[in-house]
Formats: sequence, structure tokens, C-alpha cells
Amino acid sequence: MRKIVLAAISVAAMTGLAACQNAAEKEADAKADAVEAQADVAVTQLENQADAAASNATQESLDAQADAVGEAAEKKADAIRDNAKDAPSTPSH
Repeated sequence: MRKIVLAAISVAAMTGLAACQNAAEKEADAKADAVEAQADVAVTQLENQADAAASNATQESLDAQADAVGEAAEKKADAIRDNAKDAPSTPSH
């Protein structure tokens, strides 16, 4: 009987930790999505400027900047998500 109670307590504790970790990962996903959304706006603006550019050199430069912004945002979003997965679970309740 004692083993069953201890097993039940262990399962309940692990479920609680998983729920907290899941919430942290959801928050990280939301932050990462926001980073990507902001980058999408910046990339679109740069691409629009490139389309309106008077010279090929300016157009290529703006396109390169747009690519760099997109790649940087992707790396930042990935880091946010990875940090949430790697961080030890800390109950927030």
C-alpha cells in the first residue's frame, strides 16, 4: 500500500512539473512568434524599398538586409525556444 501511495505522489509531482514546463514552453513560443512577426514586418518593408529602388545596387543591398533581418530573427526565435526547453522547470504557482 505504501508503495502505491508513493508511486501516486511521484506521478502527481511529475505531472505538475510537466504542466509548469509546458506553460514555460508555450510562453517561449509566443515570444518567439512575436520576434518572427516583427521581423516579417521589417523584411516586408525592406523588400518594398528594394522594389522601389532606383538602382540594382540599392535593390541588392536592401534585399541582403532583408535576408539578414529574417535570418537573425529566426536564430533569436530558435534560441528563445531552446532556452525554454533547456531551462529547469521552476513552478510559478
